[in-house]
Amino acid sequence: MSAEKTVQHTITNKLREAFTPESLDVIDESHLHEGHAGHRPGGETHFRINIVSGAFEGKSRIERHRMINATLAAELAGPVHALAIKAQAPNEA
Repeated sequence: MSAEKTVQHTITNKLREAFTPESLDVIDESHLHEGHAGHRPGGETHFRINIVSGAFEGKSRIERHRMINATLAAELAGPVHALAIKAQAPNEA
């Protein structure tokens, strides 16, 4: 599978477009969940997101997670089984 077609690449691009982050890490942790619910061969089912963006200023943790979940609704309804999120405003990072 080419890099342009990966779920990780799609998530990264959507978050960059939606939040213009100062920093963004999208980590595929699927290999840590082999044998657990939602795991599929080839991975791309479990991700950890670390994002710092001004879009999160003044927002609660729940609001930030909802913003990210809304942005990634198609992925969460499809290939992504689990998403761990650490979302911070620039003054919190």
